[in-house]
This record gives sequence, C-alpha cells and structure tokens, in this order.
Amino acid sequence: MRLGIACGIAVAAVLAGCAVPGEAPRERPMTAVEGRAFVARYLPAKLDDRDGWAMDIWTAMNALHVGMTRENVCAVVAVTEQETNFHVDPPIPNLAAIAWKEIDRQREQIGIPKLALQAALALPSGNGQSYSDRIDAARTEGELSEIFEDFIDRVPLGKRFLEERNPVRTAGPMQVSVSFARVQVAKGYPYPVKGSVRDEVFTRRGGLYFGIAHLLDYPAPYDEDLYRFADYNAGRYASRNAAFQNALAIASGTALDLDGDLLRFDHGEPASEPGATELAARGIAARLGMSAADIRRDLGHGNGPGLEATALYRHVFALADARSGKPAPRAMLPRIELRSPKITRKFTTERFARRVAERQRNCLARAT
Repeated sequence: MRLGIACGIAVAAVLAGCAVPGEAPRERPMTAVEGRAFVARYLPAKLDDRDGWAMDIWTAMNALHVGMTRENVCAVVAVTEQETNFHVDPPIPNLAAIAWKEIDRQREQIGIPKLALQAALALPSGNGQSYSDRIDAARTEGELSEIFEDFIDRVPLGKRFLEERNPVRTAGPMQVSVSFARVQVAKGYPYPVKGSVRDEVFTRRGGLYFGIAHLLDYPAPYDEDLYRFADYNAGRYASRNAAFQNALAIASGTALDLDGDLLRFDHGEPASEPGATELAARGIAARLGMSAADIRRDLGHGNGPGLEATALYRHVFALADARSGKPAPRAMLPRIELRSPKITRKFTTERFARRVAERQRNCLARAT
C-alpha cells in the first residue's frame, strides 16, 4: 500500500512538472508538430494546404511568444478570414482604375506634368511590356506593387515620383501595413529576408508573421478581443484612446470625435497647432493642475502603452468618473468611417471589429 501511494505521489509530481508548494504547475511548451495540429483544428474546413497555413501561424506565434491559446489562434483566423478569406494575394476588382486614380493624385501632389509621367510609364519595363500596359493588366496588389518597384528601380523619374510612394501600402493574407513590417522586422524575424521586407509581406509566411505581430504582440489593456480587432484596423491603442477622449468629453463638456487620435500629426511628427483633443484638455488645465506643455507631453504617449501611467490620464478619468457618478469605460470602439479606393460601401472600424469578433466566435465553435 505504501509503495502504491509513493508511486502515485511520484507520478503526480512528474505530471505537475515537479512543482513546488505554492507554485502553479509549469506547462510544457508545444512541439512544432503539436502546435501545427493545434492550429489546424481551428482552420476553415475547406482550405488548400491546411498544414502549410497551420505551420506558418504556429511559427509566427511561437517566434513572437504570444500565448498559444484557442482564443489567440481564432483571433488570427478571424482577421485573416475578414481581410482576404485566406488568400495570400487576392484579386482586387477594378484594380487598374484604382491604381490610375492614385497615380494621378500623387502626380498632382508632387507637381509632375501629366505628359512627363505618361512618357515615363510608356517606357518598357523589366519584362518588356510598358509600365502602362502592366498597370492595366494588374489584378492583384502583389502584381501592382511589383510594377511600381520595377519602375522605381529602372526609370530616372521613378525615384523622384514613387520612392516611398508605392500606392500599395497593405499586403498579404492579413492585409498588414508594409510600414509596420519594416519596423517590426528590426525586432526579429524567423525567416531569412530574400528580397525586401515588402516582398516578405506578400508571402504567406511573412504576411501572417507581421499580421500576428500587429494583432497580438503588444500589451493591450482590454478584457475583450473586440478592442484588439478595432486596434488592428485603426491603430494600436485606438480603443483605449477613444475611451480617453470620451472621458475627456465628459470632464470638459466638449464634444469630441472618438477616433483615437490624441494629437494632430504633420508628416509623422506632432503638429505645432493643437488638435481638438489637446484643446479640450487645455480648456480644463487648471482643474487638471497641468500646463499646456504637460498635457502635450502626456498625450504623446497615445501611441504606446504608457498613457495609463500619465497624470493626464488619471486626472481626466477621475473628473469624468466623478461627474458621471460611475466609472467611465476604459475601452471604446473608435468611431471611424473607413475610406479607401477598395471600399465601395460605407464601412466603419466598429463594423470591422464586430464582424471579426463574430468570426472568432465561429472559429472557437469549430473545434468544440
């Protein structure tokens, strides 16, 4: 009997990862085979190369050290379904017309004569066809991006006209921003970059890696994935910032657009002229016990995780909670109407987030 008890204790200790009293058992990390099988359970039933998709999702989540949970896997699946329905480089209706409209807009913005641009685009490209003909024939963003990169490299006018102006700004199965990928790759990337970072975003493995990083690889102060989905569309911390704007509107009595933008920006830098949110905070500066410089400094944390630790955040929510008689929400869906040549009907960040959340619920039900 004593031997049986001792064996039972030994087995329990092994199963618990040799945990000591007061410590939670340490869970053994999944192997690649186990991880791929786990992800595959949540993928759509009719999907070409399920093993390949599962392996790329597992590799990205493992490299980024985001939790390998069913909720996280289904968040990735839901965003991918919403954005491209698991197509690496999906065809875009009327892509040529969209491209020509954007080309003309940028031409006018830079001040290049129309005839000069037409002459440059009539030159033969890398495959012998003219750039104009290739643009007319483009069906996917990957094809269009390749045309513009070729133009930039081969045509003298290309450097002036399109360097850093390639109109294809999002790509891959999760439609992640190329500019985000360029920043993220400096933090680490589990694959060798064979061409450019832009090229990697157009691959399945790269598009998933950068999309998963954008979605999950940051400390979001939310109790629902719904707000992460809104952030994926509107920018990291947009849902937290929209809640801050709502609290500031309550505290100041000023109507504000809850768009998540706390400062006005000009060419990537805070503009000298304050925006509506900054002006509303300045209007109650005395009640906040803060100067205009203090307010601008704290609003500058709006693009990162530090806003909640600022005096401005604490004071604004204290005033809002007191005025409304209850805690103001700390996360809200931004109120943004999405505008893009690819969007043909009214669509908002809220609608995007709620549709992705519904897809996540359906994904979770698939493996139940």
